[in-house]
Amino acid sequence: MPHISAAAALQICAVLSAFPAQYFISQWYGTDSAQRILLTERLVITSWSSFTKSCLSLDAWADCLKLWLSKTRRQIILKLSFYRTCLIVELLILHFRNWYYGEKKAKSGDTEAETHSYFAESTHVRSPKPESIQFSVGQVIVHKRFGYSGVIIGWDVKADTPEEWLRHKYPPATQDLRDTPHYRILINKANGFGKSTAYIPQEEITIIMGLEVHHPDIKTYFSGYDGTKYIMQPWLKKIYPHD
Repeated sequence: MPHISAAAALQICAVLSAFPAQYFISQWYGTDSAQRILLTERLVITSWSSFTKSCLSLDAWADCLKLWLSKTRRQIILKLSFYRTCLIVELLILHFRNWYYGEKKAKSGDTEAETHSYFAESTHVRSPKPESIQFSVGQVIVHKRFGYSGVIIGWDVKADTPEEWLRHKYPPATQDLRDTPHYRILINKANGFGKSTAYIPQEEITIIMGLEVHHPDIKTYFSGYDGTKYIMQPWLKKIYPHD
């Protein structure tokens, strides 16, 4: 195949375009003035009719609006479907976590030796509830001496801890506190207190209402807050049925 330069290609295009140009000129100038005016009017009328149908027609604008609404609706439906899927996944993760840290823990306590039964972590059922226990799981408290707030997640009729801890916690002058009810507390992170949990005697507790506790493990123990106390998860309610 012979090589064609750019100049040669341009010349060929000019020659080929001459034929339709000659035809148009012959059609235009081959008629008299009246025919040319008539042709011009037809051309203007045809162009205006096409313009009005495509740009000034209410039907055309309505079709464009319908197309835009259809696309927008599809996008909204896709976004809502995505958000709903994300919500379902989050709920499934939350239920799985509650089961894993709750039901599994309670069931394992029935079949295995309790290796962490101190500090009100025992899973044996507290029933009946002794009269000496003044407070309940789920109540929000304030420590009388240290001032931090928290929520009760368990209790013992008397201090249930290793002996070394008791000797360090209660010197001879306060040994009587060993035999009083003790409560396990999730400490409110909003207090900026260094510890995450506490195990304190009943006499150091004051109940407070209307205060929510912020703690990363709060949903493991409770499903919500009703303004007066936290609602126990089912596994925790089995351990403290009268609270």
